[in-house]
Amino acid sequence: MAQMEVNFYSNSLMRTATVNVIIPTDKRTNLGQLAAPAKFPVLYLLHGILGNYTDWISGTTVQSLADTYNLCVVMPSGDNKFYVDSTKTGDLYGTFISEELPDFIERTFPVYTDREHTFLAGLSMGGFGTIVNGLKHPEKFGYLGLFSAALIKNNIINSRNKDVQDLLTKKNYETMFDLKNAKDYEGSVNDYDALAEKLKNGEKPKIWMACGTDDSLYPANEEYAKKLKELGYSVKWSKWKGKHDWIFWQECIVRFIPWLPLAQGEAGRSSGNVGV
Repeated sequence: MAQMEVNFYSNSLMRTATVNVIIPTDKRTNLGQLAAPAKFPVLYLLHGILGNYTDWISGTTVQSLADTYNLCVVMPSGDNKFYVDSTKTGDLYGTFISEELPDFIERTFPVYTDREHTFLAGLSMGGFGTIVNGLKHPEKFGYLGLFSAALIKNNIINSRNKDVQDLLTKKNYETMFDLKNAKDYEGSVNDYDALAEKLKNGEKPKIWMACGTDDSLYPANEEYAKKLKELGYSVKWSKWKGKHDWIFWQECIVRFIPWLPLAQGEAGRSSGNVGV
């Protein structure tokens, strides 16, 4: 398994960006012969708030899963910016995640470039970034994974400048989402409800969602899964007892990767009982 920390200049972020990439190009048989496929499906995997590009490797077995299923996994940093563009700060994380990063990866590594083999997933804040960017770019990402997604629309709209109940304040949300007032999030370019409605008659990504029943985000996730299904989206909604933690997200990634198309690659194992 090849694992590397990759640094490259990002025009969207106006700085050098660091991402973790795992790709089993060095995979060999028991006899030592090269067994890696010529190309790999690619999963862009987003962390949650307060995290960074190292979280998924340190918190889960994603590396061994990538090896088992011949999958390239790319893990960037979102720096608490919810993976969206903000002209107020000049941080174009949405452009970075959905355009610049995939373009760099496709030019640098042997990955497929079609939407059927290009996946986007994330936990909590990363789940928010996944659904927003995935619905904005269905031509790029054919499959989305939302793990305990931070579907916090009500928090944003009802936020205050001093709020001990939330990590972020009204001003934070207004700056991050390019809003004059936090209440303007309703119907904005980053409103995941509005984006789902807008795309209901177009080519839609397939969506895998899960949230623990002991997670405060569970009601919002369950409601959104129902709404997506009503709008005609193909949604795999899963729930089980769990909290907002790495125990739950480990189980999510174990179940999610075998659900992806061609996840076993040209030389990988069949999915068997993994993650069912």
